This record gives sequence, structure tokens and C-alpha cells, in this order.
Amino acid sequence: MNNPERAVSYFKEGFSCSQAVLAAYCEQFGLSNQLAVRIAGAFGGGMGRMAETCGAVTGAIMVIGLKFGSTTPGDIKTKENAYAVVREFIHRFKGRNFSTLCRDLLECDISTPHGLKRAQEEKLIPRCCPTFVKDATEILDQLLELWRPKT
Repeated sequence: MNNPERAVSYFKEGFSCSQAVLAAYCEQFGLSNQLAVRIAGAFGGGMGRMAETCGAVTGAIMVIGLKFGSTTPGDIKTKENAYAVVREFIHRFKGRNFSTLCRDLLECDISTPHGLKRAQEEKLIPRCCPTFVKDATEILDQLLELWRPKT
């Protein structure tokens, strides 16, 4: 099973978008599945169900941090490279989905009682979010394989 398939499978099991994306990559970075889903757990629903940044996007940014993040204070070059990868990820995700905001992607604000009820009645999350999870992981796979730091 590849990373996009694994992430979509995690989502369909009941994990949030952020959990599904991070869990698909966790073992590649020495992170247990249990710890990965705990770390990503509060990012679902557009960060704590605030309908802000999509969980698939925040999960992907966590993976980018695992791959490209700095571990040394003051390492500006590594930090800037990680930021560049995030910007490229966002550019590509928006190219596929027009936005990174949960409320825009679902065309529904799940942070409100009315919006959440509508999302549940119309099954927006199980219908729409697998696409965002898949897109995020496909883009991640491309960037993790191809990205080279600028010197």
C-alpha cells in the first residue's frame, strides 16, 4: 500500500485528516503510529473543528517538518528550506483544491452548529475529505522525493 492509499485508509477507519496524513508517514521518520495520531489529533476539522486550515494540510506540514525541519537553534538555512517546501506544498494543494481552508473546501463552516449539522446530514466529510487526504499525500510524496535544498 502506498502513502496516499494508507492515508485514505486511516481516514476511512475514523481518523481525522491530519491524523491520517501523519500516520501514513510516521514510521518512515521513527515515530510510532500511536504517537503520530496523538500529535495530530487536535488538528482535525480545520484545527479543533474551527474550519480553519484543512487537517490534510496541517498533517502534511507536520510531515514536512519531520523531513526538513531544523533541530539546531539558529539554523536559518534549514528553517528557510523547510518554509520553502511548505510554500511549494501549499501552492500545489491550492492548485488542485483552490484553498487550504476547511470551510472553503467543504463549502460549509463546521465550526458553527448549523454548519456542522449540514455537514453531517449531507455527509460532506466522508464524501469530500478523502480527496483532500489523497491530494495532500500525493503532493507530499512528490516533494519528499524531489525536493533539494537551495544552496
